[in-house]
Amino acid sequence: MNVRRLARSWWPRWAGQLHWLRELREELFGAPLEPILHASRWRLRWVGLFPFLGHPLFCWIWLVWLPQPWESPALRAAVAASCIPVLLWLGNTDLASRRTKIIYSLYCWLQLPVFFIWMYLCNGGNTVWLASTVAMLLIYYHLTDWRLATLGVASAGLVAWVAFQLVGPDTMPMPTVQIQVNAVVIAFAWAVAVTLGFSSANLRREHLKHTLSTVGIMAHELRTPLATIALVGDAMRAEGEQVGGDTRARMDKLALRVQTMVRNMNHQIDVQIANARLSRLPVNREPLSAAHVVREAVMNYPFRTTREKECVDVLVRRDFRFMGSQALFLQVLDNLMKNALKAMAATNAPARPGDLVLEVGVLNNRGRIFVSDQGIGIDPQLTPRIFEPFFSTDKGSGHGLGLAFCKRVVHALGGSMQVQSAPGKGATFIIELPLLK
Repeated sequence: MNVRRLARSWWPRWAGQLHWLRELREELFGAPLEPILHASRWRLRWVGLFPFLGHPLFCWIWLVWLPQPWESPALRAAVAASCIPVLLWLGNTDLASRRTKIIYSLYCWLQLPVFFIWMYLCNGGNTVWLASTVAMLLIYYHLTDWRLATLGVASAGLVAWVAFQLVGPDTMPMPTVQIQVNAVVIAFAWAVAVTLGFSSANLRREHLKHTLSTVGIMAHELRTPLATIALVGDAMRAEGEQVGGDTRARMDKLALRVQTMVRNMNHQIDVQIANARLSRLPVNREPLSAAHVVREAVMNYPFRTTREKECVDVLVRRDFRFMGSQALFLQVLDNLMKNALKAMAATNAPARPGDLVLEVGVLNNRGRIFVSDQGIGIDPQLTPRIFEPFFSTDKGSGHGLGLAFCKRVVHALGGSMQVQSAPGKGATFIIELPLLK
């Protein structure tokens, strides 16, 4: 009896601890990694340009102006040269591709923790390089995911220490008190960097959660009146059957329009809910035919008018198969068609056949799907940001999740997604996918 009472008294505390552990596990392993924070082409170029100019400058400062115990122009030149690929190539690639993320992560790892910890050891942990190492920690956690940064600092520390033991210069051993003070300062700075990185990642996750919660509430509130409107349409059709003649035909036509409107609204609600689930994509995949998926997406799209439907053409130059989720990929094409039709409507020109083309083909052993429209186009200054979550060129009704969702789905399949556009000349979204062997 006492055991049961004790268990009942302690269980709420243990349950709270387990809940905290589940949240921690979700944060550590459930949240998607973002190796490039706030990704944009100009941001990557600045990440390359700053150290490219900074290394020669600080080499002169620490050699001539404020001489330090150890400085290496050859090492500075080599590290500065490693910035050139970032300046000339990495900023022009697909920022969300796996290769770009790996190269960027390796570049930041070498430029920041490896180089700075090495210089800290070679200079005997003096005040200049203690301050530089502290600054490096804060910068590193601002450029990449806090989990990658934590792993990077730990591994870089080990690599730099081993290299210093093997080929490092002879330095005066640090006094024990200085070692202890430096360790406390670096540990404090590292803890602050981890905390700030963790908080930033948690803020991004909470933003997504709140968006999903808001969309869910709105969907629930909208579906109830929509169901009532659908019943009104059924009642109109039943009333028309009793009247007969021309009145019945008119009532049937009105009922059909009401039910079509209800179906389109429910479809849009489903679209917004799916777009909000950026970090909760299912992992189930199956072999898919690109041509079949494209045709099904066009067939099931809730076009507002017959003219709008007739402006869409499907062109299959060469079909291909890929592994993916049909439901998710249909959602991707649905988003792209919705944006294209909205851009075309903004031109105030009547829709014509061929204004929106979905093209399927294969190039360089990669499957490609093109979605091309004759809409208003996209400002070149906004093009690098349109795939960012919560960024939208449509300030009136856009929430900025549709294209971010599309790119997340495509990248989860090992593919890439990019856009080619110019103001007044329409836009072409290009989806590239690995072929199913």
